[in-house]
Amino acid sequence: MMSNQHKIPQATAKRLPLYYRFLNNLHIQGKSRVSSRELSEAIKVDSATIRRDFSYFGALGKKGYGYNVEYLLGFFRKTLDQDENTPVALIGVGNLGTAFLNYNFTKNNNTKIEMAFDADKQKVGSTIGDVQVHHIDELEDYLDKISVAILTVPVSEAQNITDRLVDAGISGILNFTPARITVPDSIRVHHIDLAVELQSLVYFMKHYPLNDDNDE
Repeated sequence: MMSNQHKIPQATAKRLPLYYRFLNNLHIQGKSRVSSRELSEAIKVDSATIRRDFSYFGALGKKGYGYNVEYLLGFFRKTLDQDENTPVALIGVGNLGTAFLNYNFTKNNNTKIEMAFDADKQKVGSTIGDVQVHHIDELEDYLDKISVAILTVPVSEAQNITDRLVDAGISGILNFTPARITVPDSIRVHHIDLAVELQSLVYFMKHYPLNDDNDE
């Protein structure tokens, strides 16, 4: 990544994968340029925000012309380290974990689940979506080249497994359990609680209709 990435607001950083995915789709369609308005309509982010996000990286477009799709795609590919492979470990092969293994981020060539772990002996040794399932007791034996883990274990096991991941050298955890796990400051954790997200969606549908003039 660029050396000044730490100066970019986290809100902007979270939108970069959205920009990249849309630009990649445009590139596949053979489009050569795109305006901030077209980007805005596609990813539901206002044009001013997009221009401000892009301004952190310098002059990426030209007034009256828009943005060169191929140039932007290459730029964000490097910015997001899309040229580097990131192997991922999945911890917990329940219904959600199994879905992840079958999907395995097929649209993200640089990110792939390389191994999975579970305590169920009937699952251990099996292969799901081309990924072998190992016993959870062997966790530390396989993580020497893994820096990212997806956590889909029961809540009661979340902290214990997290502690083992930290001790094994994991530096990033995508937590799909409702547990708010505790980690050292050097570890990055993103919490994704599907039940909370669904409740939030329903609330916004009821109280913030999309055709509301006051909607931001």
